[in-house]
Amino acid sequence: MELFLSSFLKIYFMMAPFFVLTVFITITKNAKVEEKRLLAIKVTFAVIVMSLVLMFFGKNIFEVFGVTLDAFRIGAGALLFLTAVDLIHGSKDGQTIEGSKILDLAVVPLAIPVTIGPGTIGILLVMGAEYEDMTQLVIGASALVSAVLLIGVMLYLSNHLEKIVGKQGLLIISKITGLFLAAISAQFVFTGIKNFMA
Repeated sequence: MELFLSSFLKIYFMMAPFFVLTVFITITKNAKVEEKRLLAIKVTFAVIVMSLVLMFFGKNIFEVFGVTLDAFRIGAGALLFLTAVDLIHGSKDGQTIEGSKILDLAVVPLAIPVTIGPGTIGILLVMGAEYEDMTQLVIGASALVSAVLLIGVMLYLSNHLEKIVGKQGLLIISKITGLFLAAISAQFVFTGIKNFMA
C-alpha cells in the first residue's frame, strides 16, 4: 500500500494536473461540452497507453542506449525541474490552438507534451527501471493508471471545476504544483548524484 501511495503521489504531481487542466480549458474554450468530454476520454486513454509503455520498457531502453539509471535520474530530474520553474513563473499559461478539429488535439499537444513532457518521460523510465520485481511493477502501473484516471476525471469535469475554482484559482494551484514538482525533481537529482559518489 505504501509503494502504491508513494508512486501515485509522485506520478500525479509530476504530471502537473492543474497545469494540464488550465491548458485543457484554454484550448477547449470554444468547444461544446460533449466535445470536451470526448476529448478528455481520448487524452486519458492516450496518456495511459504511452505512460505504461515507458514504465514497462524503461530497463530495455537503458540497455539499448547504454545509459546508467543514475545518469538518467539526474537528466530527468533536471528536465522536470525546468517544468516546475515554468509552472511557478506561469510562462506556459494561455496556450491556444487554432485551426484544428478539437478531437485531433488529444495526442498532440494534450497527451504529449502537455501531460507527458520530457521530464515526465524521464521519470517514468526511471521509475519503471527502479522496480525490483513484477509485483512492484504491477503496483507501480496500478498507481500510474489511477493517477492518470484522476487527471482524466478532472478534464472530464473541467466545466464544473472552472466555475468552482475560477481561472485565477487554477493558475495559483498550478504554481503550488510547481513547488511540489521542484522538490520531486531535486530528490531524483540528489539520489542520482549520491549513487554516483557511492
